[in-house]
Amino acid sequence: MKRKPSVAGYFYPRDSEDLKEMIKGMLDPQADKEKAISVISPHAGYLYSGKVAGSVFSSITLPENFVILGPNHQDVSTGISIMRQGVWETPLGDISINTTLADMIMKQSGALKENAKSHSQEHSLEVQVPFIQYLKGNISFVPISIAYFATYDDLVEVGKALAGAILEFGQDTLIVASTDMSHYVSQEVAKEKDFLAIEKILDLDAHGLYETVERENISMCGFKPTTTAIIASKELKATKAELIKYQTSGDVSGDFLKVVGYAGIRII
Repeated sequence: MKRKPSVAGYFYPRDSEDLKEMIKGMLDPQADKEKAISVISPHAGYLYSGKVAGSVFSSITLPENFVILGPNHQDVSTGISIMRQGVWETPLGDISINTTLADMIMKQSGALKENAKSHSQEHSLEVQVPFIQYLKGNISFVPISIAYFATYDDLVEVGKALAGAILEFGQDTLIVASTDMSHYVSQEVAKEKDFLAIEKILDLDAHGLYETVERENISMCGFKPTTTAIIASKELKATKAELIKYQTSGDVSGDFLKVVGYAGIRII
């Protein structure tokens, strides 16, 4: 099965050369690189969030294997959906799903269900891939989409399954959690609320993040993938998290009345 890009020409350029040029301009060639266990990266149109994504991907050494977690913005019946085989196409070429790693993850968690349909139109994972392709070239990955109704217990189970499978797989693998932060609030409110969530991520406090987002009504669409990534990272002996870059759509558009927040964080 080949998944065609659903937001090429909308969230990012459809033409490969235009896309390469845009990504190049969003990277930080002077960044100090660390080996990371996971990263948190935004998924809006590159015009708005690309600098944040580019900064966080510039700050790490990339392996050849990835697990990408994202929120499912679609109305689907599956709580946590994995696509375990096939190819994803982008303007920069095709990448293959790592079926071996996908099967290892599924073996360790009954909360994961195979559902390729839930990935067909979802942008949150797709927009991460061209950055990785540009920087690393030929890679393999496992896409996992998490619906809004997945429970905290589900996230704990999947986070531990990810860590166990990555250890069993035995090859360097980066977890990418895709999320935007606050949506359509003022710049002032976005920063205030977003940094409540960011503080919990920097503390590697998965349950604290989950509770803070729900209690403070923070419209962070990917807090469940981020929670899962923190759980997995701690199982993989993560010791710290670092905020690489934060900005909002207002910093690009000049409209500070209704912004979306973006954070790039690495966990090592």
